[in-house]
Amino acid sequence: MKYQLDHQDIRDGVWKLCLDFGSNYWQNCDRNRSYPEEFVNALTRSGYLGALIPKQYGGYELPISAAAAILEEIHRSGGNAAACHAQMYIMGTVLRHGSEEQKEKYLPGIADGSIRLQAFGVTEPGSGTDTSSLRTTAVRSGDRYIVNGQKIWTSRAEHSDLMLLLCRTTPINQVKKRSDGLSTLLVDTRKIPESQLIIRPVRTMMNHSTTEVFFEDMEVPTNALIGEEGMGFRYILSGMNAERILIAAECIGDAKWFVEKAVAYAKERVVFSRPIGQNQGIQFPVARAYAGMRAAELMLKEAARLFDEGGNPGEEANLAKLLAADASWEAAEACLQTHGGFGFAEEFDVERKFRETRLYQIAPISTNLILSYLSEHVLELPRSY
Repeated sequence: MKYQLDHQDIRDGVWKLCLDFGSNYWQNCDRNRSYPEEFVNALTRSGYLGALIPKQYGGYELPISAAAAILEEIHRSGGNAAACHAQMYIMGTVLRHGSEEQKEKYLPGIADGSIRLQAFGVTEPGSGTDTSSLRTTAVRSGDRYIVNGQKIWTSRAEHSDLMLLLCRTTPINQVKKRSDGLSTLLVDTRKIPESQLIIRPVRTMMNHSTTEVFFEDMEVPTNALIGEEGMGFRYILSGMNAERILIAAECIGDAKWFVEKAVAYAKERVVFSRPIGQNQGIQFPVARAYAGMRAAELMLKEAARLFDEGGNPGEEANLAKLLAADASWEAAEACLQTHGGFGFAEEFDVERKFRETRLYQIAPISTNLILSYLSEHVLELPRSY
């Protein structure tokens, strides 16, 4: 099956790398809930995780469309880029808002793989997606911040050297807007005593290496502050369009994997002396899933184009994520239905990918929140919350 592909040389390279990490590899990681260390190391050595980092810091300075191509191909091959994708968009906060000293200290190491920036501490048990209500505090004391609080769904915290942490530096009752008074700290977790930083794995329906994190009088130097104190919420918002675009690319990759898997099986599976792919009851759901994927792919390309041209495509990035997540889920349903009972068997790998792609209806932003954004900011309907 052929598609119109951009950055074909990059796609070919990623695909070749992924051939060394087939279904058995990902099934074993899933079964054992293990971090795909070998895959992440191979991807890092190839330079793909440094794609968006400027050349002056050791990266390739590629456009976001190239980064999207990398992540899409990982998912189209049957892999899962969730083990390392955050490095691409978390890095942007440091690049756009960090000091030159911070950039020179960390970005070259992130580019060559000697430093991992994979953890993003934002969500809390009590606040969920209401980020302005988070309760983790950072109180300044001399040349230190003293951090106390808790985060949940902080994926890859156990496998990261740095954590981008959003916390409240000014009490909410002392700010004009609820989103004011939040600050972003780049925490070097290697230097934090275990008594101050407790990381507990959270077992989920898919292998996502996610955790809950507790901060108990954790001391962080003030030079870990990204940009200005109290501006952290704006800093993370500025990176969300990139996040939406990259996650959409992963969903497109998943959708392609499901469609290709369903088509191959429908051609070879014979029931009642005929291939099941001859039946329109099999054909139509797969064809509709393919159509949804192609439509989402076009929106993704438009969002990436606008972003690469220096725009801030909030509408297009959110639409791309919404449509791509829906497309991957529709393709997953069609693929599982095509395989019938065998779709539930681990060896066919459909059930693993089915579980993994379901996440994108909820994270890193839920479908409902995207619809709220479109309603309020694009259609100019009254604010619902």
